[in-house]
Amino acid sequence: MTSNDQGPRRRASLELLRAEASDELAVLVHERLRGGEDPWDFMEDLPTVDELVVLTLRAENIAENGGVRPTRARNYRVLRQIALDYPALTPAVWRILGDEEPHRRWDASVRLDAS
Repeated sequence: MTSNDQGPRRRASLELLRAEASDELAVLVHERLRGGEDPWDFMEDLPTVDELVVLTLRAENIAENGGVRPTRARNYRVLRQIALDYPALTPAVWRILGDEEPHRRWDASVRLDAS
């Protein structure tokens, strides 16, 4: 296992990561509302704050690995390491890894299965 497979470095406190994710989600909601979309149509499609934090940490790990898309096994290891580094994110990690709520368009497993 290479050093890049070890998972993300702890770059900030969970509170800060959640605050950043919350701000990002607020911007997404605002932009979609300004575009005339009905919140009843899109709110359930958006990731939760914790899911967005997990996806951000995962994206940082991919960038550290030269942008190479991870295999399923490496993706599992990275997400599991995120759960170990940030125990409060464990439920979000398992939702992303599992097959709960497969209707969410941002979920990579939905996009992979639909292809």
